[in-house]
Amino acid sequence: MADTATTASAAAASAANASTDAPPFQLGKPRFQQTSFFGRFRHFLDIIDPRTLFVTERRLREAVQLLEDYKHGTLRPGVTNEQLWSAQKIKQAILHPDTNEKIFMPFRMSGYIPFGTPIVVGLLLPNQTLASTVFWQWLNQSHNACVNYANRNATKPSPASKFIQGYLGAVISAVSIAVGLNVLVQKANKFTPATRLLVQRFVPFPAVASANICNVVLMRYGELEEGIDVLDGDGNLVGSSKIAARHALLETALTRVVLPMPILVLPPIVMSMLEKTALLQARPRLLLPVQSLVCLAAFGLALPLAISLFPQMSEIETSQLEPEIAQATSSRTVVYNKGL
Repeated sequence: MADTATTASAAAASAANASTDAPPFQLGKPRFQQTSFFGRFRHFLDIIDPRTLFVTERRLREAVQLLEDYKHGTLRPGVTNEQLWSAQKIKQAILHPDTNEKIFMPFRMSGYIPFGTPIVVGLLLPNQTLASTVFWQWLNQSHNACVNYANRNATKPSPASKFIQGYLGAVISAVSIAVGLNVLVQKANKFTPATRLLVQRFVPFPAVASANICNVVLMRYGELEEGIDVLDGDGNLVGSSKIAARHALLETALTRVVLPMPILVLPPIVMSMLEKTALLQARPRLLLPVQSLVCLAAFGLALPLAISLFPQMSEIETSQLEPEIAQATSSRTVVYNKGL
């Protein structure tokens, strides 16, 4: 009789899990397969989900406790895979994985789009003055730097000088390129006023893209000097590789160039067409709200697409790495944490 009850209970739990169509829960692992672009895209949609910004302190404690119960094998009966995945999503969105401390809301990955969109709107405002150009480029790089720092790898202590160096390098490069291009456009006598205004709208992209590269290189230059850890298929440390560090830096830099492309290129194109419509010509006050919505849509699409280009844990053949790495393992390939 007891066996029958146990079997029925197990079947009910199995049916509850199956009904949600959720994969079997794995603590600390992504819910979606990371070998395909679509799987990575679904994973990062979870990471940047702005709904996690509204999670209460009580709900966070419940999520953390649920994961602790799972870890120690004391999970109460009836908890589904969907509930476990949801709890892990909440914890990863709010708490730093290394320090286990709450990340300040504007600097969470889930807050990147809501808090970053007003800055993008400011960057794309027409008829920018020198002061406004400097202000918006400074604010954008300040926000990026804070997001980078809040989501940094905190397993190894990093001197504050590295953060300051990367921040100053990004601000100086962004401001100098944006101001320089604006001055060139203003002095271009061949442009009509309408063409000059259109060209000016595209100035933020090269400024932000170059600043992003500068920020990545300066903030992570130590990895090129010391190398990064590479792991075998079982997660065992093989060694530290400078070549893998170069690959990681290149992939991250490419991601940072692709990220602002839809955000800072698509809205000017869309707005140049929308501004010619009868509705916006009759109601110019709607221009800013419409531009804000266009920027929000572009931002929401661009962020998960850009960070899904490469797996978080990238794979590389040992034959491409240092001889000592190839000799230290029998695995044909190893993996490394690319970073975001």
